[in-house]
Formats: sequence, structure tokens, C-alpha cells
Amino acid sequence: MAKETTPEELVNVDYEAPKKDWTETPVEFREGMYCYGSRPVYLQEVGFPNPREWSPADEDWKLPENWKEIVLTAMEERLSKYRSFRVFMDICVRCGACADKCHFYIGSGDPKNMPVLRAELIRSIYRKYFTIGGKLLGKRAGARELTEDVIKEWWYYFYQCTECRRCSVFCPYGIDQAEITMIGREILNLLGLQTDWIGGPVANCYKKGNHLGLEPHAITSNIEYLLDDIEEITGITIEPSFNRKGAEILFVTPSGDLFGDPGTYTAMGYLMLLHELGLDYTWSTYASEGGNFGFFTSMEMAKRLNYKIYAEAKRLGVKWILGGECGHMWRVLNQYMDTWNGPADFMEEPVSPITGTKFENAKSTKMVHICEFTADLIKHNKLKFDPSRNDHLNVTFHDSCNTARGMGIFDEPRFIIKNVCNNFFEMSSDATREKTFCCGSGSGLNAGENIELRMRGGMPRGHAVKRVQEKYGVNMLANICAIDRAVLPPLMDYWAPGVDVCGTHELLANALVMKGEIKRTQDLRLEDLPGVEDDDDDDDNNEEGGE
Repeated sequence: MAKETTPEELVNVDYEAPKKDWTETPVEFREGMYCYGSRPVYLQEVGFPNPREWSPADEDWKLPENWKEIVLTAMEERLSKYRSFRVFMDICVRCGACADKCHFYIGSGDPKNMPVLRAELIRSIYRKYFTIGGKLLGKRAGARELTEDVIKEWWYYFYQCTECRRCSVFCPYGIDQAEITMIGREILNLLGLQTDWIGGPVANCYKKGNHLGLEPHAITSNIEYLLDDIEEITGITIEPSFNRKGAEILFVTPSGDLFGDPGTYTAMGYLMLLHELGLDYTWSTYASEGGNFGFFTSMEMAKRLNYKIYAEAKRLGVKWILGGECGHMWRVLNQYMDTWNGPADFMEEPVSPITGTKFENAKSTKMVHICEFTADLIKHNKLKFDPSRNDHLNVTFHDSCNTARGMGIFDEPRFIIKNVCNNFFEMSSDATREKTFCCGSGSGLNAGENIELRMRGGMPRGHAVKRVQEKYGVNMLANICAIDRAVLPPLMDYWAPGVDVCGTHELLANALVMKGEIKRTQDLRLEDLPGVEDDDDDDDNNEEGGE
């Protein structure tokens, strides 16, 4: 954070409206509140326009000479292509129902982070150039001229939106601010205005199949390290297959689960569960990324990156796909895949080989969420658990925005957690399920340079966790999203110190009683399980008594 602001200082938010009209309040670029511009090499690697060295702090952003024509042409094309875009531009009555629902407005007090006003940033240009009233009446009709300052304002605020869609839950007209943000970013991308932490993962995924740019041997090596830890904990040797043709199931998870803690513990959970079941599955070192940062640049790029999963499924000849705990992977799959790349008729409608359950919701995409798959196993009593192994944890659950509001997965992860943990506590109903608060770092905002923005945006989630921490002694925040597992730890350290973060399948694996396992004395983090110290003391006492 630019000035090492404390939580006590950050919580003092000024919600007083500016004295000037918003159109007369210029954007102020503050360190810690924005991400760096993309390096030109990233744009070049995927064929994006206007690659050059630039910084948001510069006065000259080195826009193309015909930048205004590019923007207006792009708006016209998208108004014709996406009916929702034109509808959202026309129907807002500025009732303000969404105004205080955005975590960035709550955390910053900046009126331009109200969803209604963030949409007005682009709606005012729409009125000026695409409506008769705006052309004739100008400002009196809510219209304004398109200038370079407007472009800078778009960039600043469309990258202060995580596309979480919480505001859409409260909008009486169903206006989806995330869709407006996506259009705004897509147009900005045509000018070469992209952030570095989106451009890099997109280029890596396009070249190497995953956001981190991991080569196939790096992927297998990372998993081998996890297998070593599993063997130390359980005494069981697991030998997963990679790129195996003829497997029944292709397993795809976000690359973050293979690279950094605490995501790696979730990956260990997958490995243990799938081994215990004896599932006929394979990993791919080419479609090695479930996530889709292309979704934060343009629909076309998201489509390109999504396709690799299905191309690999076709190459390997699998029957269906099982997907890990991820956020935007599942929003893309659930809401967009059929339009872009589907239906996936070369595969079969997914059926669990363990329970016989037919996953009819995946009839077209042929891809099943692992929480659906695991919850079904538990419902049919196909797994054995010792929940006491998680007794050192008081768990609450964070509904990840994309799987919650974008997919409706509310009960499955809770069902899993309640079966593998004895101590589960819900946050308040106004901060969970479809009303869940965002982590504040999604949609490519999980960089290091915008840390103040992230802490401000994550303040509502942090406070909700803090309340259950103080009331119930919660010390673990579970979720089903790789970005959440990456960005919630620093958020918890800031707003609710003492609360750790985990994936749901880490908790499951801790409690999973595997056939042929040794006595479990450690959890997946190689920390002593509850009661181990007492057992050791008893053993010592018995030895002393024997002497």
C-alpha cells in the first residue's frame, strides 16, 4: 500500500457527495488505486492493437491518432451485436437501488464507483452520439463529448469494477453492470489500454495453456511435489496420468492450484479424492488452465482461451470433463460456452461412474463442477470421513461471486463442509449466497500495485468475516475459487487477522479416510492434527510405565 494505511484509517470513508457535478470532477489517479499498463510484448503475442510502453501516470497515453473513431465505431458495433448493451443504456432510471451495493463504493466513498454512475460514464457518450435527444440537447439530456479525459476516466473506473454482479441482484430492471464494464474494457482494449496483470496471464494462456506460463514438465513436477507430501501424510502412493488418450474423464483446474499456497492444498485434495475413487481420469498439460483472463479483455479472447479445454477433450477422446474449484472458469462455462464453442456434442452427457447420477445440468457443456460431483458422492455414502481431523478449525464459507451469482452453486460446498467439519458458522445473510460480497480483487485486479484498492474493495467481506471471527472464533475461510485462495489471505491479514483461507476440497481431504492409509497425524499443511499431542503423551507415559 502506498502509505501503509492502517485498517483504522481506511475504514474512515467520506461518503459526502462532491460539490461539483460528476462531469466536472476530473479523475484523480492515486498510487495504490490502479494497476500498471500492459507491457507491449503481451499485446503483441496475442495480436492486440497499439502495443507500446505507457503508464497510467503519464499525461500522454499514446493513443492511436484515430482513437475517437475507433471508440465510436466499436460502440456502434456492440450496440448492434449485443441487445443487452443497448437495453442497459436506455432503461436505467437512476433510482439508486444499486448505489450502496458495490464494495468499491462502500470502501472508497467515490460516487463514480456507484454502479449507476459507473455506467453513466459510458452512457453519457452513448446519449451524445447515438440518441437524438443527446445530439440536440447535449448536457441537458445527460450527454457529453468524448475526450481523452473521458477515456482515462473509463479506464480508471472500469478497472475498479470486479464484474461481481452484486449490484444486478438489487437492480429492479435487472441491469448488469458487469456486462457494461466488460463492454467498456473491450473498447479500451482496442486502444491498447490493458492492465499488465491481465495482459500477462492472457498471453501466457494463449501460448502455454495456463496463466502462469508453466511448461508441461513444470506442471507434472509441481504435482509430483504434492504427491510426495500426500505420501508422507497418508502413506499412499498416487500415480495420476497426464495427456492419456482414452481416459473417461478429463480433469481441468485453475493453474493457481498447482503453483501457490493455499491453492496447492486444494489440488492435493483433488488428487486424494480421485485416487480414493479409482476414477478413470487424466490431467492435461496443454489445457492446463480452467480460468479465463481473456474474459477480462474481450469476448473474442475469452472464446479463444475457452476453446483449448474442448480441443483437448476431443484430442484425448474423453467422455466428459470434471472441473475444479474456480470462479470465472465456471461463469464462462455456465453462461457463455454454448454460445462461443458449443454444444460439445462429441462427448457424452456426464454420468458419475460411482453413483450413476446423471448431471443433466451439464447436458450441453459436458462439464461438471467438482463440488456437484463430490456432494453427490457424499449423498450416496460413497466416502468415509473423520470430521474430528478438522476440529482445530472453525470454518465459515465465502460464496465466490462467479459460482454464486453466475452459476447458483450455494448448497453443494456447504453440504461438503458440514460433512467433513464439526464446526461451521455462516456469515450474515446480507453477505452470503446471491448477496455475497466480492473479495475485491477479481477480474484481473489481483495485482500488487493496487493494494489500497483491493483492501478498500475487500472491506465489506473483511468486516463480515471479522464479525463471525469475534462471535464464533472462526479461523478458516473456505471458498471454491482460485483467485479467492490467492487474494483473500492478505485481505484477512488486513481486516481479520488470524483467519486463514482454504479450498473446500482441502477440508474434505483432511477428513477423508482412505483405504490403506497410515495413521494420520498431520493435515495437508503438514501441521499436527487435533489430539496428536495427547496421543504422543499417552505413548510416552506407556513407555515410562513399561520401564
